[in-house]
Amino acid sequence: MITGEFHSTWIERDGSTGLAGSSSSLFPWWSFTKTILSICALRLAEDNLLSLDTLRPNRPYTLRQLLQHRAGVPDYGSLKAYHEAVARKDTPWSRNRLLDAVGRDRLDLPPGTGWGYSNVGYMFVREAIEDATGGSLSAAVERLIFTPLGIYGVRLAVAVSDFEEVFWDELHDYDPRWVYHGCLVGTPTDAAKVLHALFSGAILTPQSLHQMMQRHELGGAVPGRPWTRCGYALGLMSGEMGAAGTAIGHSGGGPFGVNAVYHFPDLNMPVTVATFASSVDEGVAEREAVAIALRSQE
Repeated sequence: MITGEFHSTWIERDGSTGLAGSSSSLFPWWSFTKTILSICALRLAEDNLLSLDTLRPNRPYTLRQLLQHRAGVPDYGSLKAYHEAVARKDTPWSRNRLLDAVGRDRLDLPPGTGWGYSNVGYMFVREAIEDATGGSLSAAVERLIFTPLGIYGVRLAVAVSDFEEVFWDELHDYDPRWVYHGCLVGTPTDAAKVLHALFSGAILTPQSLHQMMQRHELGGAVPGRPWTRCGYALGLMSGEMGAAGTAIGHSGGGPFGVNAVYHFPDLNMPVTVATFASSVDEGVAEREAVAIALRSQE
């Protein structure tokens, strides 16, 4: 048993499950939500309700480029005013105010020519999903992912009240509307189940999964984090984490909490790990995910 400040679930290829900490408690999934958005987009592409490679309406980039952070769309993560407003617990900005703050029609680079992480880009992915389904993102993820997998405890946080039951008291008054692409709230176990199902072929067709895993290479080691090779696929951070080999999934972080949800296919016994920690350093959760993956081989 792995104990400490971490709250984790790991699932081996045969479905055997390990647990540590409060793995049945609710935690914000933060940017692991991007993986869920990407799965939804690919499911809708399978049903010909979305196109990955057609230019978005009145925009110079495609959905695939948005999913891979290659559309050139700017981000709000570097905006001092954004972080100050969150810290003051201000009412979240309107969509128009957000776009004015980042530069409504500005691009950081021509689409397809480079890479730049963008939460705003994933807000546009969310809107594409809602337009294609004619409903809310919450309804889309339930219909396309969670209900088919028999997962019923995950919800899209849309108000402060949705954070009142998360494990960390410090987040009970956080307004999730500051996460413009959406923030799912669920257990480590359910996060691990979704990623395990993805790589078990239970959600997407083999062709869609192949597309989802095509990564844009970003380089080698990341200081302070376990990555020894990194890249980004469609809603998936993808690369290598030292002795654990290939790691595919997503890290996430917000005020007070971080998480790492990864599949490790190169190990003798492939394993999927979801771990959550009270930190502001995503590397803390990533290193624990690697430790769990390696210990699961013993």
